[in-house]
Amino acid sequence: MKEKMIEFFHSVTLDKDKCVGCTNCIKRCPTEAIRVRNGKAVIASERCIDCGECIRICPHHAKRAKHDDMSLLKKFKYKIALPAPSLYGQINNLDDIDYVLSGLKELGFDNVFEVSKAAELVSEATRKMIDDGKLVRPVISSACPAVVRLIRVRFPDLCKHVLPLISPMELAAKMAKAEAVKKTGLNWSDIGCIFITPCPAKVTDITMPISSDKSAVDGAIAISEIFPVLTHKMNDLDKTEPLSSSGIIGVSWSTSGGESAALLNEKYLAADGIENIIRVLEEVEDERLAELDFIELNACSGGCVGGVLCVENPYVAKARIQRLRKYLPVSQNHIDGDVPAIMDWAGSLEFSNVLTLSSDIRKAMGMMVEIERIACEFPGLDCGACGAPSCRAFAEDVVRGVSRKSECVFVYRKKMQKVADTISELEI
Repeated sequence: MKEKMIEFFHSVTLDKDKCVGCTNCIKRCPTEAIRVRNGKAVIASERCIDCGECIRICPHHAKRAKHDDMSLLKKFKYKIALPAPSLYGQINNLDDIDYVLSGLKELGFDNVFEVSKAAELVSEATRKMIDDGKLVRPVISSACPAVVRLIRVRFPDLCKHVLPLISPMELAAKMAKAEAVKKTGLNWSDIGCIFITPCPAKVTDITMPISSDKSAVDGAIAISEIFPVLTHKMNDLDKTEPLSSSGIIGVSWSTSGGESAALLNEKYLAADGIENIIRVLEEVEDERLAELDFIELNACSGGCVGGVLCVENPYVAKARIQRLRKYLPVSQNHIDGDVPAIMDWAGSLEFSNVLTLSSDIRKAMGMMVEIERIACEFPGLDCGACGAPSCRAFAEDVVRGVSRKSECVFVYRKKMQKVADTISELEI
């Protein structure tokens, strides 16, 4: 589904007061959305995919993610928590998911619906669709919104490979609301589904979803926000309710490789970390991975447990998920018959031309030639002193008219050297 290109919402924001213009962030951004101008970072809204890499890398904590807080619950008559399975990996010595779910109800939620439950249904739907042979292979998972946005911005030829199924988060919200309407008799708008999120990309996907016109999720509270109060409530629990209804397949979605393993198919690849997934996408684009049926990509290292809104080291969290799996059944949720229409995307994924130099092909070609010519004037060190992530990116900024060649310290030094030599010759 194509996004409106007029305005953008982003969870990732910049605190200019904390930014010192250190250029750490510009080199890690996968879409080159960040520049340093006048000593401060500037985020190009149309390029940002909210992967959170700049939040992770900034030593001054100048990047942060917008998300909701617990006051959001006051807006709804009936509140449903949608915990991401990565939440379970944050809690030490967890052997019963019901402790977490009961703790969430103690915080003020009227009900809990596990996203891992919906994940099991998405896994089964994916298996059915791959077996039907109607998908373009290799099929690329659509679960990580940062990856989906990266594809539509940088890899337009791969849009047709993206799995046309909504995410477990979105499916969980739709199912939870439908159940709540029957149970309470309330209107859809009176029921609030709140996602407990590990990453900023999910927050953005709720406000500006790609797979539908409007998300069924009503807000997102960061795991880091809810963790302290949740663990306090869990410690005070006298008993738990039997709320959990998911198994190994659903909970395993929280770590890299979990979604792929659930397909019961050996022809898959799972990669995590933004730099690694870019390399994989480049190989898919070059048709070097055509033998695969499925590719799972997670922007965060380790999978969702590595999200910047989590509190635990991703490798520790992954080990905890592995231990928790010992106490779970394989799966508790299945699809009867064909894949239901509720799981389908509202449209197809379309290329977003935010990186296009010009809509006029002739003009764009001329700009590309000029970029290559100007780039040759730079040293090719990609030092970042100019405020751009690479010499070629800086050359593009010059051609676009937002920078001057003299902002390159090496070009400026050569220019000053010529001036000094000229003055020296005049003095002689």
